[in-house]
Amino acid sequence: MSRPTPTSHRTATSHSTATSHSTAAPHPTAVSHPTTAPHPTAASPGPGASRKAAFVALTALAPISWGSTYYVTTEFLPPDRPLFTGLMRALPAGLLLLALTRTLPKGAWWGKAAVLGALNIGAFFPLLFLAAYRLPGGVAAVVGSVGPLFVVGLAALLLGDRPTVGSLAAAVAAAFGVSLVVLRAGAALDLVGVVAGLLSALSMSAGVVLTKRWGRPEGVGALAATGWQLTAGGLVILPVALLVEGAPPALTGANLAGYAYLALGNTAVSYVLWFRGIERLGASSVTLLGPLSPVTAAIIGWAALGQVLGPVQLLGVAIALGATLAGQLAPRAPEIPADALGAGERGKPRAPAEPEAREAPR
Repeated sequence: MSRPTPTSHRTATSHSTATSHSTAAPHPTAVSHPTTAPHPTAASPGPGASRKAAFVALTALAPISWGSTYYVTTEFLPPDRPLFTGLMRALPAGLLLLALTRTLPKGAWWGKAAVLGALNIGAFFPLLFLAAYRLPGGVAAVVGSVGPLFVVGLAALLLGDRPTVGSLAAAVAAAFGVSLVVLRAGAALDLVGVVAGLLSALSMSAGVVLTKRWGRPEGVGALAATGWQLTAGGLVILPVALLVEGAPPALTGANLAGYAYLALGNTAVSYVLWFRGIERLGASSVTLLGPLSPVTAAIIGWAALGQVLGPVQLLGVAIALGATLAGQLAPRAPEIPADALGAGERGKPRAPAEPEAREAPR
């Protein structure tokens, strides 16, 4: 009776030893997985490549839509009413979005919405139209195409985004491509028009960067935030339009159809896509989609108005499109996601906690 006891001890010991080995063996594997798994995630951009491509494609619809503005303005709208046209683009679209969302700003966002609306809409539209009236269309488009360079500089100052050689080269190449598309020999320069064009580009660029920095209030959707900006911008244009152009003109059915398109598709939908793109992709990346607007205008002019696109213009289209694509592919300093930013401190991290969190698993 004494032998079974050692045997049972050995059996129990072997079982416990086997159990301890079986339980201990997975630990190195379990430990190794957390240390190796984060590496692909850390190396990959926030959203996947396919998601980023989808965001880029949706955002690009905004400047493509804006490229149709010239055709609609010349073919459907009353002449010599640029401020009234800007007002009819912004204010009805903003009021429609406010009616749909039934959300108003709160607290500091009354002031922020007013600033963003003035920069992106209220100041941008009148300065843009002033440049268009004082300059040939091609010169005005080239002056406006320097916007990406303004955004790169302002993003470095306000967001801490370090400009890269790739983004700067893409911005310069895009402006050069646009100049080949729209400039014609003998184009005259007007100082007031050039200054207005540069200020319009600066205004829009500042609005883009501040839109990225401030983001949106917690729980407020893109429709509501866009409605705030469009309404504020329209209210800025309203008194200027009345003072400069007087009472609104009599409108025909074609005029109403043109204004409806500008307010709905060209402005309400396009600006929602544009501002969402700024949040998702970053200010510098989105603004490099801007050259799609004059390129689209040139293509529509060729297809619908019989305007000629010669070899030089086609080369400019290729350069502008190539620069736009390169601007989306160019490596740049990683941007801080919106959910890692403090309220009112867009573009600045809350604390350097993320590197420590990645080192914690062992």
